[in-house]
Amino acid sequence: MENQQNRSTPDELDEETLFIVSQTFKALSEPTRIRILHLLAEQEYSVNQIAEKLSLLQSTVSHQLRFLKNLRLVKYRREGTTFYYSHDDEHVMNVLEQTIDHARHT
Repeated sequence: MENQQNRSTPDELDEETLFIVSQTFKALSEPTRIRILHLLAEQEYSVNQIAEKLSLLQSTVSHQLRFLKNLRLVKYRREGTTFYYSHDDEHVMNVLEQTIDHARHT
């Protein structure tokens, strides 16, 4: 007979889901990452283009992109020696844009 304590109801969140949700909000809690994701909502950009558009150091952009890539919030493609980044999760981008809209209307 299955242990009742190990079964989760639809209203409960399992540990993996909780971890992913908390890490996603952690990613969205840092202003530089928000700026990068907001920029990538428009189109893909190289690291250098992101750094230039946002007036950031290339090393800062690379560090933040690595964090976002590990969470699968951004993806990249390689063209020669250049990496072009774009967003990789429409759900998170929708949450981000809705939150930005909310902030602008308060």
